[in-house]
Amino acid sequence: MAVQQTGSRKRKAPAIEGPSASSSSQGVWAADSQCPLLPKRQKRLATRRSLLLYLKGREVGVRGLAGLPGFTGKLRSYTVQKLPELLQERELALGTLNKVFASQWLNARQVVCGTKCNTLFVVDVQSGQITRIPLMRDRGPELVRAHSSCGIHAIELNPSKTLLATGGENPNSLAVYQLPTLDPVCLGDLQGHRDWIFSIAWMSDTVAVSGSRDGTVALWRMDPNMFSGSIAWHNDAGLPVYAHICPKDMETIPRSSTNPSNRKVRALAFNHKNQELGAVSLDGYFHLWKAPSSMSRLLSIRLPYCRENVCLTYCDELSLYAVGSQSHVSFLDLRHGHQNIRPMCSREGGTGVRSLSFYQHIITVGTGHGSLLFYDVRAQKFLEERASASLESSLGPTGRKLRLTCSRGWLNHDDLWVNYFGGMEEFPNAIYTHCYNWPEMKLFAAGGPLPSGLHGNYAGLWS
Repeated sequence: MAVQQTGSRKRKAPAIEGPSASSSSQGVWAADSQCPLLPKRQKRLATRRSLLLYLKGREVGVRGLAGLPGFTGKLRSYTVQKLPELLQERELALGTLNKVFASQWLNARQVVCGTKCNTLFVVDVQSGQITRIPLMRDRGPELVRAHSSCGIHAIELNPSKTLLATGGENPNSLAVYQLPTLDPVCLGDLQGHRDWIFSIAWMSDTVAVSGSRDGTVALWRMDPNMFSGSIAWHNDAGLPVYAHICPKDMETIPRSSTNPSNRKVRALAFNHKNQELGAVSLDGYFHLWKAPSSMSRLLSIRLPYCRENVCLTYCDELSLYAVGSQSHVSFLDLRHGHQNIRPMCSREGGTGVRSLSFYQHIITVGTGHGSLLFYDVRAQKFLEERASASLESSLGPTGRKLRLTCSRGWLNHDDLWVNYFGGMEEFPNAIYTHCYNWPEMKLFAAGGPLPSGLHGNYAGLWS
């Protein structure tokens, strides 16, 4: 547990910073006219059905907008359908950092990221300023050196956005920080994973689960007393003091008969409605546990595409899991006990699906070829480019997939690049991570070169 030092100083943390009106015979008649006038309340609602007036009113905080749930729902659905074709990229410079593997929005301006070079940092998307966050150290730091090439693969915020879970200096350990200060809270380095953490999911504000390359899933429970205060404690050397915790439960992925040695847990997704945890292992299986009080495995399903299943997401509205593989996105609707939606083929040169996210019925796909694709699950087709840049144009879609192509980023022109890739100048960056800020209608995407030996990075803000 953390040892509180009297007279400690607080570490300086980075700034974190409606229904339509109906015309009926009950309208009021004007004294000098034969035409009925609509009641005043109905007339006011009708005028606010203008998209322009609605957005302007939202900017200045017009009262009464809460009375338009139907309209706002339609507006949100329209936005998710039309926003991708309006997005424009602004590339962000990350210096010489190597491959961004994970990212999450902290607020309207700041995104927290983790890299292959084991750097945890916050980038201000407006100014481009980067602030590095110190990593937590195990009690046995000598174990870190053997795993220094892995980096940070997962960053997740709890539902109330008061805690952030990620990897420690040792990528086998689970590190938890308090928000918005990013003060260290606790480190899961005792009796935990024996290999790199690839994925993290929060089951509640104080319960998290991590999936590791060692083939285990660990459940961690945070004591609320550890983060009830706002003061970061330090020892005499000025280093932050935090608790060291062990998992409350650990489950092992069952060995498959086809590839018993490759049961590495690659991705996790939690279904809050049913309190169930989904996991994907690299041997080509999807596993489901009942949670969060205890981990009880419900089923294991062989996936239709077994190569490089590296990402997983869940859609609450559709009750649907989506798994990204080398060339496809497979959909699992466990209410019917089988896959009843045909897989989506990315066809991006075999470079694979590297990141996934759901919003309503649209799934965003980050590929290994440096592009973002958008798939309508209900229509079972990709969003398409328009024949004209104008949204008011009567010209329809072109039949070509809407594809956002990311910029070149930065690539280290080292000996490996020269000797093995012939000095290729144009080298697409895999989109290992992307995350939306829907209130601001912004999309952050990041990654780096797909070959493991190449050193480089990419980050861009699409808005």
